[in-house]
Amino acid sequence: MRIVKNLLCGAALASMMAGSAMAKDLNSIGISVGLLGNPFFVATIKGIEDRAKEINPDVKITSVSADYDLNKQVSQIDSFIAAGVDIIMLNAVDASAIAPAVKKAQDAGIVVAAFDVSAPGADVTVMTNNVKAGEIACQYIVDELNGEGNVIIINGPQSSSIIDRVKGCKSVFEQHPGINILSDDQNGQASREGGLDVMQGLLTRFDDVDAVFAINDPTAIGAELAARQLNRTDFFITAVDGAPDIEQALKTGTSIIKASASQDPYVMAGQALELGYKVLQGEKPEQDTVLLDPQLITAENVNEYKGWTAAR
Repeated sequence: MRIVKNLLCGAALASMMAGSAMAKDLNSIGISVGLLGNPFFVATIKGIEDRAKEINPDVKITSVSADYDLNKQVSQIDSFIAAGVDIIMLNAVDASAIAPAVKKAQDAGIVVAAFDVSAPGADVTVMTNNVKAGEIACQYIVDELNGEGNVIIINGPQSSSIIDRVKGCKSVFEQHPGINILSDDQNGQASREGGLDVMQGLLTRFDDVDAVFAINDPTAIGAELAARQLNRTDFFITAVDGAPDIEQALKTGTSIIKASASQDPYVMAGQALELGYKVLQGEKPEQDTVLLDPQLITAENVNEYKGWTAAR
């Protein structure tokens, strides 16, 4: 009996040692986002930094902008691998082509935590329910137009979040035969400049526009600027983000941007880091993908909205 007992104790000790060997300290993090110039990604980085420093105040954090360039992001991941980071926080710029880079990082023993958009094979993912965001932003359009009108969708880089938003939007429009989609394939680059350029071209092509769905707030702001430059006030815009600029636009009562499906980039990215850290510790999260529900922000409820800059 003593031999069996000793064997059992030895096995238990070995198991404990193996578990502790799997756990790693959080010393360094690499963050790659779509576009650092977008306030959304500034908020995500702040969320990651705050959660990471709660774990290790001395953690080294490197943030880089992929500028929606797949090759650039792959190169950034290679650099993180070479630097031996513990976790890569990834905002993938391509919904599928990033997969080999993710696998390469994991093969090097690095945890990959995706946020805002999915990345094939990532250990954990936290993002807005983007299908729902597209649905509620475009349901607002349908309701305001009483189910009839000419609409435009300003598309963007083909990350999973943008694909899902357009999917959700179209699913709503398709339920209403009176809604006519004039354009849905123009890439506004998810930026103010891109939204301006695309909207200028679309307003030159189409004289009769009733509403526009922009895939994010910067695109919407650019589209509104194009409308002002061309003295077009015959349509309104909805978007996704709930960014501070949109809060201000809704409060003025003079903007043609009328609604935005909100996201919480700070909470989203911070939660992704927390889940990634659990994986680093050898734990398996209850859910490897978490979807956060959006809220439609309009002039009617914007004063109750706790946005990106709210105290945490």
